[in-house]
Amino acid sequence: MQPTRPGRPDPRAQAQQAQLAASLAGAVDLAAVKARSEAAARAQAAPPPSAAAPAGAPGAAVVDVTEATFQTEVLDRSFQVPVVLDLWAEWCGPCKQLSPVLERLAGESGGSWVLAKVDVDANPALAQGLRVQGIPAVKAVWQGQLVAEFTGAIPEEQARQFVTELVRATTGGALPDGPEGADEGLDDPRLDAAEAALERGDLEAAEAAYAAILETEPDHPVAGLALRQVQLFRRADAAGPDALARADAAPDDVEAQTRAADFLLGTGDVEGAFTRLVDVVRRTAGEDRDRARQHLVGLFDVVGAEDPRVVAARRQLMAALY
Repeated sequence: MQPTRPGRPDPRAQAQQAQLAASLAGAVDLAAVKARSEAAARAQAAPPPSAAAPAGAPGAAVVDVTEATFQTEVLDRSFQVPVVLDLWAEWCGPCKQLSPVLERLAGESGGSWVLAKVDVDANPALAQGLRVQGIPAVKAVWQGQLVAEFTGAIPEEQARQFVTELVRATTGGALPDGPEGADEGLDDPRLDAAEAALERGDLEAAEAAYAAILETEPDHPVAGLALRQVQLFRRADAAGPDALARADAAPDDVEAQTRAADFLLGTGDVEGAFTRLVDVVRRTAGEDRDRARQHLVGLFDVVGAEDPRVVAARRQLMAALY
C-alpha cells in the first residue's frame, strides 16, 4: 500500500485505507448511516414499541440486538422513538445491577423509548464500532445518531432521569448530558477536520488534526483513541501485505513481527495480530521480548481494554511472560 499524497489522492490507496478503517472500527458507523430517508421510511412501516408486547417481539419495549438486527432494531427504530443501548456481558457484575433497572424503566415507559440489549461478547464488532471502552455502557440513539451516553452502573434515580430527559429532548427539549461521569466530546466541532480527512483518505492530515486537539486537551474522550487508530492505519499502510511474508521468513526479527501484527490488526484480523506477538514474547527474551510486549500492549489500547479479544490476549500474554 502506498500512502495517499495530500492534494493528489490515489483512489486505490483511498479504498484500501477505507477498508482498514472499516475493519478496525467494526460493523457500525453512526456518523455515516447511509440512506437515512430509507431508514425513516422503514421505521414508519414498523410497529410502534409497546410495553405490552413480549420481550423480543416486534414492537417490544425491550429487545435483544445482534450485528444482524442492529440496522432494523436500533437505527431504523430510532426514527420512531429514541433507542437506549444497554451494552453488557455475562461476566460483568455491574451490568447485572444496571440492566434490570433499565428493563423495568423500559417496561414502564409506555413505548416512549426502546431498550436494545447488546451482549458485547457475542457481538464484538458492534462493541468496537460503538467505541465501547467499558461496561456497562449505555448509549442513546435518535434518528440514526448517537445523542447521549454514560458508562458504569448508576442508581435507579439517575437512570430514570437520563431516560426522562432523553424522551423530553427528542420531543423538543435539550439533549441530556448524562449522569456524572458520562462521556463527552462526540459533537466536538474540532473533530470535523479529522473526520473529513479520513473520508478523503488523508491519514496524515487526520493524525495532525487529532494530535492538535490533544495538545490543548490531553484528556479529550475521543481524540486519544482516534489518534491511536489512525497511527495504526498509517503503520499498516506502510507495512503492506508483504509484511506477513517478510515476518514469516524472519521469525526472530521483532521489527518484522510488529509490522506484520500492525498489518493484521489494520485489516481486521485482531486475533491474528495478538497471537503473532504473544508468540514472539513466548520465544524471545530480554530487550526483544520487552519490545514485542510493549508493542502488543499498544495494540490493546487501540482495540480497547474491555474488548473480549483483548481480555483473552492479556491472559495469553501473562502466561507467556510467567
